[in-house]
Amino acid sequence: MFEPRGLDAVKPAALGYRMPAEWEPHTATWLSWPRPEGISFPESYERVMPAFAQMVDALGDSERACINVWDAAHEADVRRQLLRHGARDGHVSFHRHPAHEPWCRDHGPIFLKRSEAPQTVIVDWAYNAWGGKYPPYDLDDAVPTRVAELLQLPVYAPKMILEGGSIEVNGSGTLLTTTSCLLNPNRNPDLTQAQIEAAMREYLGVSNILWLGDGIEGDDTDGHIDDLTRFVDRTTVVTVLEENSEDPNYEPLQENLRALAGMCAEDGTPLVVRSLPMPARIDREGLRLPASYANFYIANKVVLLPVFADPKDAEAIATLEAAFPGRRVVPIDCRELIWGLGAFHCLTQQQPA
Repeated sequence: MFEPRGLDAVKPAALGYRMPAEWEPHTATWLSWPRPEGISFPESYERVMPAFAQMVDALGDSERACINVWDAAHEADVRRQLLRHGARDGHVSFHRHPAHEPWCRDHGPIFLKRSEAPQTVIVDWAYNAWGGKYPPYDLDDAVPTRVAELLQLPVYAPKMILEGGSIEVNGSGTLLTTTSCLLNPNRNPDLTQAQIEAAMREYLGVSNILWLGDGIEGDDTDGHIDDLTRFVDRTTVVTVLEENSEDPNYEPLQENLRALAGMCAEDGTPLVVRSLPMPARIDREGLRLPASYANFYIANKVVLLPVFADPKDAEAIATLEAAFPGRRVVPIDCRELIWGLGAFHCLTQQQPA
């Protein structure tokens, strides 16, 4: 039974709910498909379709793909694109949940789990398109509740702005985020850091919140953690590092590395820190694009890895193969996709089993 919950309800953490780690079993991956007339891929919709199709096809080895579309015409176009680019679609379902942007990680539902019934709930954080940068965003903001209605799941609405790409959890109580994003006044100007931390504890079931600093150049999210540092198991992270000391990303990423060296998981175990390279900078129309190997997505049987026809691609592939020996790493060319300022982690949102 769908049961809306508000600020006065008992918070999900108090009822035993937690946000699972991404490597825990999934029922499905949720996606919001772009439109040719959308703003994410100006004049490049057709050029990004191969990456989208390869992403959907790779998920066919792993789990269901639930795709949010506007209407029947939009669904028909997606089906044509998948067929055109040779992607399997037997694992795909379509849902009339329109969104202006395709970045489902940020506007989509965040699922929590517990062992008692109801076992799954949705958290519907408020959403303002990364600090009000890309209006309108009313439809995107409504997606989590629409999904909750479809799945008949209880939904919590914290009334605090938070994008899924701004947080990274190990599933056991530890959360990584950045001050540059979550403490940015364009998100929650009336909330203190302590209040933001309290909301994450209450609505995500975490106890140990770790803060990094700045994001990478060109990232319009103000520094999402999923372009920087990712958990690959409960106590191990991979973090991107820039080897060129003249690059603007060099020092912020070194500062994050130094911070990670002093961080521990929720039980006091020091984090093991592995490095991921950064690809060579990619510029288009005078803008630096936020290309990062950290924007990978962990599905049940595969890891979707953005690559950039760069000499560092091979190192990134090898690093993730070592981190996920039970999964197949699927490298997909994202030189066109990154023009939308995101990659596979930004596009996806996992529904835990």
